Amino acid sequence: MSLHPVLREKLEAGLLPALKIGSTLRDARLPALPNKVYAVIGMRRVGKTTFLRQLQDRRQHATAPERAVYVSFDDDRLAELPLTQLNLLLEEYYRNFPQWRRSEVVSWFFDEIQVVTGWERFIRRLLDTERVEIVVSGSSARLLSREVHTSLRGRGWETVIRPFSFREFLRHRGKEPNKPVAHFTAVERSLVEKEFREYLAVGGFPEAQGMAPPLRVQLLQGYVDTLLLRDVVERFQVTQVAALRWLTRHCLRNPAGPLSVYGLYRDLKAQGHGVAKDTLHALLAHLVDVFLVTAVSLSTDSERRRNSNPRKIYPADPGLVGAFDSSGRTNVGHRLETVVLNELERRKADVGYVRTAAGFEVDFHARFLAAGEALIQVCADPGDTNVTARELRALEDARREYPRAECLLLVLTQDQALEVLRIAGHGIRVDPVYQWLLDGASGA
Repeated sequence: MSLHPVLREKLEAGLLPALKIGSTLRDARLPALPNKVYAVIGMRRVGKTTFLRQLQDRRQHATAPERAVYVSFDDDRLAELPLTQLNLLLEEYYRNFPQWRRSEVVSWFFDEIQVVTGWERFIRRLLDTERVEIVVSGSSARLLSREVHTSLRGRGWETVIRPFSFREFLRHRGKEPNKPVAHFTAVERSLVEKEFREYLAVGGFPEAQGMAPPLRVQLLQGYVDTLLLRDVVERFQVTQVAALRWLTRHCLRNPAGPLSVYGLYRDLKAQGHGVAKDTLHALLAHLVDVFLVTAVSLSTDSERRRNSNPRKIYPADPGLVGAFDSSGRTNVGHRLETVVLNELERRKADVGYVRTAAGFEVDFHARFLAAGEALIQVCADPGDTNVTARELRALEDARREYPRAECLLLVLTQDQALEVLRIAGHGIRVDPVYQWLLDGASGA
């Protein structure tokens, strides 16, 4: 048996310089871990393939270029490719570069490898028998987060690629700052505030950048339609498609809102959709699995309380809010919360929301991997003194339950932050959201 001609063509192309055209560098990094397969996962169209090519480019510049190999299986001519072809691919490479075999590390970047049935066995054997670094990526329909560790028997290490962060958004536009926000001039701060408002509207999907609003809405709606069909309906054999679409629209049209499965069950039943509550729980779990939404639970050590309280649902990107909200509202507050939640996930925080014994609610309670925790309240309209007072009272009340947590109130602009600081209690930090985004590293 010989190597498939298309696969041979892919191998030859994958040895060429990675980035022939410019692309925005992402902030995600792969930790140096021995005997691990790096799995790059995330929602469709967020830039996973581009990230793999950026990794390849870095390796090519650090070592001999042919020691960083990118192979994409995203080609209809490779449909039903047998597993044996992967071994032929490996042997073909080492026939061309025998000097590297088992003497130097070769980096392999396999994109859309999930189209080859049994790919996991090949990857594990490759890791055990050769000196290699392996990075795999693929559609979330076939390479789900919860499946990576199972299929690779605990040897997988996940790196999630998300839509552009605000810093990446600025980088894409050639406007990334090179100093802390506190050192900005008045002009620089005004420019960043203008860009941040644009980010809230446009979001961070790479392909959506620079598009006119009607085209952007059509693009993002198309992303979600494809995701539902390919990554949920086909993958999980969903038969209640109408209920799935209704649930998806509800989640995206009501960002940062509480979601009660029992309430949804009653609404669907009233519209003639006979969907069991267990089915709704499963459909929501699928939407989380494919990175379309995040479900934030009540922050509590009590499993019973966590399960009995509604979860708050956030979309993967603020741009999705405008793409599915037909009310005409700007929803600045919901977009702000969405941006903050997605950033907390980038910082690998364990996130919940707080409801105090006195009935006050705080948007986020975040525990960070490195150390520390934070209570974060997001306020889009601090000009309303009643709203601001309520938000501050909620933080102060929650601090009694979480005395070691940093308290942070995030607002839209610097002017708002200065105004709120006049009435904020001791120990409550007030920042514009964009400052927290740009200056933060791993904690709050």
